[in-house]
Amino acid sequence: MARDRTARVRKQAPGNGVRRAAETAPRAGGQAEASGLPRRRGPVVALSVLAGALIAALWSFRFVDGVIGDNVANTLLGYDAKHTQIGGLIAGTVFAFVSGLAGTFTACNIAVFGAIAPMTDASGTRPSGDAGAARPVRIGETLRPIGRLAIGMVAVSGVYGAVGAVLGERLPQLSTATAASGLSPRLAQASITFGVIGLAFVYLGLAALRLAPDPLARLSRRFPDARLVVIGALIGGFLVGRPFPLFRKLFEYAAQTHNPFYGAAVFVLQSLGNITLMALLFVVLTRAAGGRFTRWMTAGPARVTTITAVAFIVVGAFTFLYWDVRLPARFGYGWFPTAPWE
Repeated sequence: MARDRTARVRKQAPGNGVRRAAETAPRAGGQAEASGLPRRRGPVVALSVLAGALIAALWSFRFVDGVIGDNVANTLLGYDAKHTQIGGLIAGTVFAFVSGLAGTFTACNIAVFGAIAPMTDASGTRPSGDAGAARPVRIGETLRPIGRLAIGMVAVSGVYGAVGAVLGERLPQLSTATAASGLSPRLAQASITFGVIGLAFVYLGLAALRLAPDPLARLSRRFPDARLVVIGALIGGFLVGRPFPLFRKLFEYAAQTHNPFYGAAVFVLQSLGNITLMALLFVVLTRAAGGRFTRWMTAGPARVTTITAVAFIVVGAFTFLYWDVRLPARFGYGWFPTAPWE
């Protein structure tokens, strides 16, 4: 009886419970990872912003727009895309997709690659069995995120194409006016548009890290694919401010037709061309090597969150700094470092 009382006293001793709680409680970093967050969110944000600023400083629009964009379009079309007149509706339709593809790596489109991480999370793998092994991603699961992204993108680009065909030169994007400062109306529209889109991407990155309220949380609970549709809409918004010369040429031709249906069609094709390489890269990454990339991305609860946040913040910071700090600096408004080749 004495031994039983002694055992009960030891079992109820507060020190034993504290020690057991300390032994079983996860570490702070473990709690962060278990909640789907990286251990140190501050450095993640700071390094992502610095990466975006570095890309904005080193970016060469002459090389990307001229050497890459023009050469790709000239090769695929078989003629000088910039200086040859578009020869009819069918030729304009082909020109729309090719010019979109040629503009994949321009400063007004590079942010599309930030969608790969959330698309991978949406296509994800599913646990199988007690071991929790992930099965390979099926082709339908690979194509579904691309389709959801395209829905938002097509909606915005199609509507803007229709409006642009009707309004024509009344839009700043097609204005031929020149300002004394050199900052033309089309560049001013580009600065405003991409500044807003860049800040939106940064905010989505902060929301992914739970450093800001998630504006899509309630909508995503009801419609799981809503987030990809919104990202697609942001990508479709690239056309609203795009000053890429080949796009401007297409826009001018569509406006001359005064046909809103044709304007919508060629703008949709332009947008699809913008994401073609990204979509192919996504398919290769998720389908190659038996889905290892997808399993690696979703292996830890914090990994996909971190990569998604980094992608959004990097492309958002780059987009904002390039169009709202570096571009005005070229015309004497403020200062921003640029590479020697610029």
